[in-house]
Amino acid sequence: MVPGPELLARARLLVAPELSASLVRELERIAGRGAEPSADEVPGGGPLLCVGAALPGSVRATAADRLVWFHSVNAGTDPLLAAGPWPAGALLTRTVGRMGERIAQYVVGWVLAECQAVPEYVGQHARAEWRRLPTELVAGQTALVYGTGRIGGAVAGLLRRCGVRTVGVGRTAGSGPPPVGFDRVVGAGEDAEADELAGARWVVAALPSTGATEGFFGARRFAAVRGATFVNVGRGATVDLAALEGALRDGGVRRAVLDVLAEEPAAPDDPVWRLPRTVITSHSAGITADEDVAVDFAACWEAVREGRRPGLAVDVGRGY
Repeated sequence: MVPGPELLARARLLVAPELSASLVRELERIAGRGAEPSADEVPGGGPLLCVGAALPGSVRATAADRLVWFHSVNAGTDPLLAAGPWPAGALLTRTVGRMGERIAQYVVGWVLAECQAVPEYVGQHARAEWRRLPTELVAGQTALVYGTGRIGGAVAGLLRRCGVRTVGVGRTAGSGPPPVGFDRVVGAGEDAEADELAGARWVVAALPSTGATEGFFGARRFAAVRGATFVNVGRGATVDLAALEGALRDGGVRRAVLDVLAEEPAAPDDPVWRLPRTVITSHSAGITADEDVAVDFAACWEAVREGRRPGLAVDVGRGY
């Protein structure tokens, strides 16, 4: 629900204490009011507008009925929604900013590094070993990108500019031309998906974490892979790690690059560190900058002021 102008005018601006002073000043400028730090208690009354990564416990416990809008500084809102029932009627928006660009660069960086045998040459350097290794061209090969929204589209678009054939996987194939960045879109679970998995050189996961995507990449999907590299820049819970390990060990999956895990950070003794031919990065592919938060909050603010549902609004029932 979009809060009306009267509610918006009266709303107190609560900001998470971890936000930088410069970001808070920009949020105050956009909202035209001073900000109050989120605290264990919310004294006083009135409607509330919160900005942060997590809904303050004080708001959830005692002031949920006063929350009219929460703007998340993150793109993924699944931890926020998993913390408890979302306050009825409260608008939830998120920050995307230039995350699509950052994640696309991350994916393309690993794709190019693999084609130039960079991981193998790093290993040879450590052993002071001089040996030429075969390389490959990216152009003409296929990347299967799961998720055809903002992030998946940005990944596909940058890959396509490198000459890679890009196939998106959505809930359904849809009709009409594919979204920008994609040569083709197929539906999850359709025969065409299995065919594309078998022919893909890279499988890129950019799915959100929802009830429908938990364990999405399991034994059945990995069994259809024929030597592709698996890159996960979506959510860790979408991957069955035991199934991925089996596919890595039997060679169906050539290698894996995991920027996200179901449990983060992984402890030093976590078995995930011992997956063969796998690199784990610290959920760093799409780090959000203060500028991203400010720009997206401003866009949402303008939409709400005009009575429109922001483009960055989250469907709390679907989780994205």
